[in-house]
Amino acid sequence: MRTRKIGSLDVSVVGLGCNNFGSRLDATATAAVVDACFEEGINFFDTADVYGNTLSEEYLGKALGARRAQVVVATKFAGAYGDMEGGGKADYVRRAVAASLRRLGTDYIDLYIYHRPDPATPIAETLGALNELVKEGTVREIGCSNFSVAQLREAEQAGAGGASFVNLQNEYNLLERGDEAEVLPECERLGIGYVPYFPLASGLLTGKFRRNKDLPAGTRIAAMDEERRSRFYNERNLDIVEELAIYTESRGHQLLDAAFSFSLTRPAVASVIAGAMRPEQVAGNAKAASWELSSEEIEAIDAMTIR
Repeated sequence: MRTRKIGSLDVSVVGLGCNNFGSRLDATATAAVVDACFEEGINFFDTADVYGNTLSEEYLGKALGARRAQVVVATKFAGAYGDMEGGGKADYVRRAVAASLRRLGTDYIDLYIYHRPDPATPIAETLGALNELVKEGTVREIGCSNFSVAQLREAEQAGAGGASFVNLQNEYNLLERGDEAEVLPECERLGIGYVPYFPLASGLLTGKFRRNKDLPAGTRIAAMDEERRSRFYNERNLDIVEELAIYTESRGHQLLDAAFSFSLTRPAVASVIAGAMRPEQVAGNAKAASWELSSEEIEAIDAMTIR
């Protein structure tokens, strides 16, 4: 498994999104998925305090056990859960990191991510608290999620002289390419490792969803309410999926391969983190990133997906 940099961290180009842990997967199933990651050379695990109503961190920590030092663990703060109000205030950052450390069963977090901006808190205050965590070794690197170019630039100015964001996580995939215009170039300029979330468009890019076929039972999209489902499962996206599936199959690949490999052609992208329900899905994700797309193949995929 190849690796790329997020700040000082070496992360596998395929990571594991842990949002299924504690919600769709119990502790035993979580452990099986984590074990599969080790078998495939995946060392990057991305979770959050709100995933699985805090159980994702707990299950991940237990599954890693004595192997903790062999991997890169990212977790997030700012979302409200239980009696935690969320946000980016300095005192909240301290409480949130302490709770995550306890659940993960570790004394440090490799990558601590500001899950979404808090409009009520100046970014300088949040960065100041994160800088203290880095100085004391509680956190190795810091990142952010759901940030615009303007917010990245504001953070760059506010954090001058202290720890700075080395990671951005925004929605990006073959069906949602808005960040290509400004955000990805800005990440290149700032040396920020970009990690797309929803890299498979909630499963639409796995190849399971095809026009004139029933929604696959047990999938994330099938479980969504109609309003949320329509965001992914719509005529425009199904047209693209059909065309992409035919093209990738003609090249001896699967739609899943294109979803992973295309994202990794973007210079700023450090890792593609997709969830998995079973060990065999982990193996499939790891294999999918091995398609080295030619310039002609990239142009063809561009022509199919930019509409």
